[in-house]
Amino acid sequence: MNHTLKMPKLGDATQEVVVETWEVDVGAAVEIGDVLMIVETDKVNAEVPSPIAGTLVEQLVEEGDEVAVGAPFAVFQA
Repeated sequence: MNHTLKMPKLGDATQEVVVETWEVDVGAAVEIGDVLMIVETDKVNAEVPSPIAGTLVEQLVEEGDEVAVGAPFAVFQA
């Protein structure tokens, strides 16, 4: 079954982030808590951990993209 992951809220005032780097390649297996990407907010760089275990099927955003909180950013097969 595929699951679409949405960008989590990383701070009270943060409404969007910039994808700095992907830490996981398409086809890679991840566990809960593994770092999927590093993002930049107005104040800090932050890690986005995986909320599920599975295989990354598709990256919906690229490095350098601005992503709104709540927007889809990846598809996983669990």
